[in-house]
Amino acid sequence: MRKKVIFQINGGIGKCIAATAVCSAIKKKYQDCDLFVISGYPEVFLNNPNVAKSLAFGTLSYFYQDYIENNDVQVYLHDPYAETDFIKEDKHLIEIWCEMYGLNYNGEFPELFMTQREIESFQRQIGNVDKPIMLIQPNGGGDANKKYSWARDLPVSVVLKVIEAFKDKYAIFHVKREDQLTYPNTYAVTGNFRFIMAVALLSQKRLVIDSFMQHALAAFKLPAVACWIVNKPKVFGYDLHTHIFANDFTTKPELRNSFLSKFNIAGDELEFPYNNETEIFNADDIIAALSLGTTNFNAIKNVKNNETLQPKKEEIEVLEPLEEVKSENKIVSENGENILSEFVTS
Repeated sequence: MRKKVIFQINGGIGKCIAATAVCSAIKKKYQDCDLFVISGYPEVFLNNPNVAKSLAFGTLSYFYQDYIENNDVQVYLHDPYAETDFIKEDKHLIEIWCEMYGLNYNGEFPELFMTQREIESFQRQIGNVDKPIMLIQPNGGGDANKKYSWARDLPVSVVLKVIEAFKDKYAIFHVKREDQLTYPNTYAVTGNFRFIMAVALLSQKRLVIDSFMQHALAAFKLPAVACWIVNKPKVFGYDLHTHIFANDFTTKPELRNSFLSKFNIAGDELEFPYNNETEIFNADDIIAALSLGTTNFNAIKNVKNNETLQPKKEEIEVLEPLEEVKSENKIVSENGENILSEFVTS
């Protein structure tokens, strides 16, 4: 009887992508097992050779009888976010996860698997783009009622400066939810996860925050410029990315609500440690990092924003923080509707 291993992930899509590295470590320990993954994002684990079946919460009828009863089974359900090393930010999430489960950690990396047919099908929906693609994800997930989190998202003023710097030479694809901020001179990518991955594979430059795209790009070994405010790349990041850190705080935050983390990633306004959003990042540093290109990313890794990198860009007019600018351009993936309608030739 083959051993069954059940691995449950509680959390968002970025956490699920990171968990693919744990799947690899599990299969190294139990080489002949069947690994069953339970998560809120089963599409992350599709085509993964380490995973026998990817199951979604809410679709687990008769699970005990099918997978546990009278089986040789190992169950991994514990959450690494409750571990001391995670709370103290001492190690990377994947290493903590492996150690918590008694698995050997040997630098396992996230992995995503797409078939060539799948990639080609999605990319045909995009069509032939007449410029190189820059992919940006300036806002993360979390509270759908909150469009912007100061603790993780890029301020609007920074995003506008980046767009202005690159819009003439790059087609800027903006990964976002339907309800999130939109920007001029960009094309909103709001399709399903695997469609977004196909878009990522076409990109030449990438700007991300501490959200699912930085995990996904790492899985594809695609370097990006990743911006960090309260979380740390030591815990969530990957060495192939260029890490841009927020400037030092300019005011003392009120942390009366802090429990097991210093800041609420959703961006509790009470905890805001700056006078305004314009103090968080130096946009010129981000532009310079992107300008150096993927081949030179390692030369500027772990940049502190009080040191401006070269080449330095001209100052660009800044809009007030949180001012939303609408764009009519949109990309969707499911019904063939509005796929780069003003941009792509057939």
